[in-house]
Amino acid sequence: MTFTLKNLIEDKAGPSLYRDRKFEGTDAEYKRLIGETKTVYIGNLSFFTTEEQIHALCSECGPIKKIIMGLDRIKKTPCGFAFVEYFSRESALDAKRFLDGARLDERYIRMDLDPGFREGRQFGRGRTGGQVRDEFRDDYDEGRGGWGYASTADKKKIKTDN
Repeated sequence: MTFTLKNLIEDKAGPSLYRDRKFEGTDAEYKRLIGETKTVYIGNLSFFTTEEQIHALCSECGPIKKIIMGLDRIKKTPCGFAFVEYFSRESALDAKRFLDGARLDERYIRMDLDPGFREGRQFGRGRTGGQVRDEFRDDYDEGRGGWGYASTADKKKIKTDN
C-alpha cells in the first residue's frame, strides 16, 4: 500500500483502544453503538478549557448538538475531558479524523468515537473525584491542576484498592 495523506486520515477514523470500562453491554453491542455513534470523547483537556473553546474547535467538523464537560465528582469543576454530540455521524467521524492530536489550550487532545453519552458519565471516576489517570501522575502539569496526587502513601493505597 502506498502511503498517502488520505490513508493516514482514514486510519485515524478507524477503531481505537479507547473503551468505556464501565460499559455494561456486550462487545457486539459496544461495536454496534460505535458503528452508529454521533458522539466523540475528548481527553487530555486542560482543567481551564471552556465549553466555548471546545465548541469553536469542534464546530469546524459540523453542527454540534450538545457538549458535556467532564466534571470532578466532588468539586463539580472541569477535570480534563468532554463529550461532543454532533447532529450527524459524518461530523463525528470528521472530528475523530481531523481533530485527534490537535492542540487546544496548549495541550494535544485525544479524540475518540464514543458509544454515546449516558447520565453519570460526565463525572470523574477517580477516588479523589477527578480522573483516575491524574491520581497516578507525579509530575507537575499546570493545565491539569498542578502536581499529581499529593502523597506517595496515598498513591500506593489507591493502587492496592483497585
